[in-house]
Parts: sequence; structure tokens; C-alpha cells
Amino acid sequence: MSLVELIAQADERGLAASGLACLDRCVPVLGGDDDLLRPLWARLAEGGDWGGPLAEARSALGPAPDAPGASDEAAGLARRMLDAVPAAHSGPAVREWADGCSVAALQVHRLLDAAPWGSARPVAARREGRTDGMSPLVAAELRRQIRILELLSAHDTGAGGLRQALDVSLEGRRVLRAVVSRRARGRH
Repeated sequence: MSLVELIAQADERGLAASGLACLDRCVPVLGGDDDLLRPLWARLAEGGDWGGPLAEARSALGPAPDAPGASDEAAGLARRMLDAVPAAHSGPAVREWADGCSVAALQVHRLLDAAPWGSARPVAARREGRTDGMSPLVAAELRRQIRILELLSAHDTGAGGLRQALDVSLEGRRVLRAVVSRRARGRH
């Protein structure tokens, strides 16, 4: 099943977790701490309001960068994901946000991938299943997004599914943190 189909079938909590996972994996491009979004994960698991932790995360990261360049463009995409988080993790806005996070996270990975992008297929085609010629970093992000939605679907987005989704996201965050670190060393 394609990523687009999985998103279309996901319930609100699954969508919120999927969007949060995409954002969580992109925190390294914003220079954020690994625990920055943990309060949002906790609120999602508990079912509580995530307005307070969301405001704290936004404040901790400051404004998006204005300078041009692949890393700065990636940071801008990640910051827009954070700025677009809906006030509640339910309702129609969650589906739009999760879908947007999916696209933005794939674009962040494409911008930071040292390997060539491959064919000229846009991110939307990748999400629909046309994955030939994809670069390794983008392919891994696509697999993570699919895996998280499958986990959440299989566990009815309960605590077990959220924990497993967070584990998959942590793996992706470590990979992206290493990429960001490598790029920073290359510039100095």
C-alpha cells in the first residue's frame, strides 16, 4: 500500500502521530534537542491538550532561518512543519498537517542527501509508490513513514503503537542528525 493510501486510511490519532514523527525526525535541521518534542508525544499518548508543550517547542527553536542554501531550505521546511501543527491533535486540520509533514520530511531528506536524487519524479510520485531511482536517504525516510503508519494501524494508535512509532522515528532522527553533522563539518 502506498504512503498516500495509508494516510488516507489513518484515524486522527494515527495522523497526529505520523505528522509528529515526521517533524521529530527533522528536529536536527533546526538544531533542536532530541527531547524537544517528547512532551507532545506524551500528550498524544495521554490524550491531553498539547498547546502548552507545542508553544514551548516553538519558542525553544526560535524563528526559521532566512539565508538561502540546502540546509537552510531544509530548516525552513522543518520550521513550517512545526509552525503548522494544529492546536488540537484531532479534527480535519490534522489530516492536512500530517499530509504536509509527509511531503516536507521527504523534501528535507532530498535536500540533505549527498547522493543524486535520481529520476525527475517529484515527491508526490514517490508517496504514491513510484520509487525507482530514489536516493538512499529519501528511500529510508519513505520506508519509515510507511512503517509508522502500518504500526499505528496495527495497534489502533494505542500506547504500544505510539511507542513503536517513536522508536522508528528516533532511528530516523539519529540518521538525519549524522547527515546534518557531516554537512556542518564539510563547511568548516
